This record gives sequence, structure tokens and C-alpha cells, in this order.
Amino acid sequence: MSAGVVVVSLTEAAPEVLLLRAYRNWDFPKGLLEPGESALAAAIREVREETTLTHLAFDWGEDYIDTGPYAKGKISRYFIARSPSRAVSLPVSPELGRPEHHESRWVRVAQALELVSPRLEPVVRWAQARLASTHSSRRP
Repeated sequence: MSAGVVVVSLTEAAPEVLLLRAYRNWDFPKGLLEPGESALAAAIREVREETTLTHLAFDWGEDYIDTGPYAKGKISRYFIARSPSRAVSLPVSPELGRPEHHESRWVRVAQALELVSPRLEPVVRWAQARLASTHSSRRP
């Protein structure tokens, strides 16, 4: 199993989510759980390792959504959290000797739906529903 976070920036105009691109694939920060690690701990660690974002606010609690099985039955679990910072860096992965991702981009939900694969569309729509209920009452 892998775990990740739909990282949100609550801008004045509309909420934006952080997408990362590896080759032609857009996804949220995520990665495999380490032995004994909880899905939430892994998700937070992966955001830090892949983007350098360290302060996540789980304004929507620890609710999550799992993807359907893909790539030999793998499932990804996604949480949703707000980042007060939009300053993303793509550090070099010690295992790869290069960054894991080629690009990062803050996008509105409608654009995220255009960029992600069909496997991630339910994740984006899940996040969209949570954001719609709180955007008018929450500000960064």
C-alpha cells in the first residue's frame, strides 16, 4: 500500500491542489509505507520528502479515500491537508540520484481533473466535495 496527501492551498480566488508530474503522469505526493509505519505517518513523510513542505494542517480530520486496485493490485490511500506554504521544492532522491518528479504545479480542481489519470478522478472529486463545504469559511 502507498499513502499520500491531497495538499491544498486556500487562495482567495479558489482552492488549489498540488500535483506532481513524473514523466507523463500527474499525481499527489505519495509513496510506500515503511515497515510498522501508519498510512498517515507515511503520507506526511512522503510530502516532506517529495516537496519539502513540512507544515500540514489536517483541517478535514484524518478522513481518507482509497483508490481502486491498480498496478498488480496496489492501492493508494489519500488524506487531505492544507499547506500554509506554496513554496515547493523537488529535492534529489538519495535512491534515484535525481528528483522523483519532473514538475510541481498548484492547480484548481477543474484543472486537476484534466491532468490526472482516471484512477485519481475519484480522489480529486472527494477532495473537491470537502473543499466546497469549507472554502467560504476558511482562509489561509
